[in-house]
Amino acid sequence: MIQNNEIVIKPRKGWVPVNFRELWAFRELLYFLAWRDIKVKYKQTVLGAAWAILQPFTTMIVFSILFGKLAKVPSDGIPYPIFVYAGLLPWNYFSSALSNSGNSLVASSNLITKVYFPRLIIPASASLSGLVDFIIASAILIGMMFFYHFTPNILGVVMIPVLIFLIFIVAVSCGLLLSALNVEYRDFQHVIPFIVQIWMFVTPVIYPVTLFPEKYRWLLSLNPMSGFIEAFRAATLGHQPINWNLLTVSLVVTFVMFIAGIFYFKKVERSFADVI
Repeated sequence: MIQNNEIVIKPRKGWVPVNFRELWAFRELLYFLAWRDIKVKYKQTVLGAAWAILQPFTTMIVFSILFGKLAKVPSDGIPYPIFVYAGLLPWNYFSSALSNSGNSLVASSNLITKVYFPRLIIPASASLSGLVDFIIASAILIGMMFFYHFTPNILGVVMIPVLIFLIFIVAVSCGLLLSALNVEYRDFQHVIPFIVQIWMFVTPVIYPVTLFPEKYRWLLSLNPMSGFIEAFRAATLGHQPINWNLLTVSLVVTFVMFIAGIFYFKKVERSFADVI
């Protein structure tokens, strides 16, 4: 607030750690930081935005040969290339968002030490920048859907943006925790790629949920990305109904992760400028 032409910044009172009115006031900064990350990513590149297509498409080909042809991994009765690409597309966005948000505070250290703004904006904007790659790479999935004759139903079309938003929330939730830890312990910048790599193999990206015995699937559902990627694949291809039980568990776990991430982030936020 302003007293005698001076701006006085006071800590927020109450049990809710986030000042949503303040976040809304700084929404233009969120847009600016996200757009800055996008421009920096494609500046002085040879292929430019084509990298967003080349990476998942190449990975799809390799996985199709290794896991589809050689290992004979099941794919719920649909061609393995489109099965794995429909999993890789949201996963690549999540892994990019998590990596970017986890390192975002350290990368923005000069900004943090010079001016006040809600620090939550930094990991949130870092998670948003990957949406451009997701949209560009979606062109390949649409082309594969025409080639293999898959069409989503009305519910699937409605669910797709909802699921992408939920994946964004998971990335931000983990990014808040990892970025705060990365400020205090710099070796977390090496931990983040390891977490992303391991996380992929415990998520049904290259294999279906049905590969697991039904009595053990609840363990898989504790990973929120399992429910979201399985639901994204079902919503996009329309080859089977959405697993609402798995999706519900993923929603609950995501909510818990989001609350925990925010509380920890806000708890250590005051020391960022001192230790970064």
